[in-house]
Amino acid sequence: MVERIDLLLTMSYRSGFGSSPKPVEMGKEYEVEISEISKRGDGIARIQGFVIFVAGAKSGQKAKIRITSIGDRFAKAEIV
Repeated sequence: MVERIDLLLTMSYRSGFGSSPKPVEMGKEYEVEISEISKRGDGIARIQGFVIFVAGAKSGQKAKIRITSIGDRFAKAEIV
């Protein structure tokens, strides 16, 4: 069972964005549409499939955002 989990984790990391270049840059602004709300209440937008959590955004909202942090699998942003 452990070997299978390790394999799945390795496959998902390699097939995701991982350490490859992200479609967003720190501090840059983007126009997005919030597609849904996260469990924590942040809006979720996507740029080229890359997830961006937007504090205070509402589902269906179109907004201009600024990227505040970038991780391996997602970024965080604020509404401008």
